[in-house]
Amino acid sequence: QVQLVESGGGLVQPGGSLRLSCAASGTIFSIYTMGWYRQAPGKQRDLVAGITAGGSTNYLNSVNGRFTISRDNAKNTVYLQMNSLKPEDTAVYYCKADIGTTGWARRDYWGQGTQVTVSS
Repeated sequence: QVQLVESGGGLVQPGGSLRLSCAASGTIFSIYTMGWYRQAPGKQRDLVAGITAGGSTNYLNSVNGRFTISRDNAKNTVYLQMNSLKPEDTAVYYCKADIGTTGWARRDYWGQGTQVTVSS
C-alpha cells in the first residue's frame, strides 16, 4: 500500500512563485522516476517535469527555465519549484512516482492533485 500526498498549490499573481511537494509513504522498496503532470479543464494531462532516481531531469519546453524539479530520496519526496508563473500555468498538478513495493512489484502511483491558479 502506497500513498502520494501533494501540497503547496494555491492562488498566485502572474510573475509569482509556488513550491509543490509530493511525499510518498507506505511499503516502498525503491522509487524510480518521479514526475509532475498538469491538466487544465477540457485538456489532456501533460508531463511538466520528470526526474530519475539519479537526479537527471527533463522539462516541458514551455516551463523550461522557470520550473525546477528536485527530490529528497531520504524523505521519499519530490518538489516542483515554480517561478515566473503565467496564467497559462493554471491547472491541477499531479505527482506521479514509479515505485517498487517489493523486489518484483513495480508500477506508477498518482497523487490526489493540487490546484494552481495564476491570476490577477
